[in-house]
Amino acid sequence: MSARHTDGFEVTTDLARIDLGLVHHWLSTDAHWALGRTRATVETAAAHSLNFGVVDADGRLHGYARVVTDHTTFAWLCDVYVGPSSRGRGLGTLLVDRVLEVLAPLHVKRTLLVTMTAPELYARAGFAPLVHPETWMMLTDPTTA
Repeated sequence: MSARHTDGFEVTTDLARIDLGLVHHWLSTDAHWALGRTRATVETAAAHSLNFGVVDADGRLHGYARVVTDHTTFAWLCDVYVGPSSRGRGLGTLLVDRVLEVLAPLHVKRTLLVTMTAPELYARAGFAPLVHPETWMMLTDPTTA
């Protein structure tokens, strides 16, 4: 499944068209939330998620996002990343808009994300801070980085 952008960019959900080697490089070396993430972790996460890649007419990857979801009650938008040389061109907005278009027919009750870098992008798409963040809890596995 894909959607075109007027500047020749396309958002694809076909994992075969998404360069996971490049995604691994981006996440493990530049994304503060995923520094040091292994290639195996990136591949396993992608295999168990909905994946979105922004590609140009030549098939080169410019951005990536994935969604962890049960397809009915919950979705977590994560690993949203636009390559450094492609930033400022609206590709983050294109990517998030396409994610929400794909999720819309599922009528997922909650779609969450965590961001420290682009809250305005997500606010424009309709995301808002948690109403009662004090009710959310987290369990972290101390054996993983």
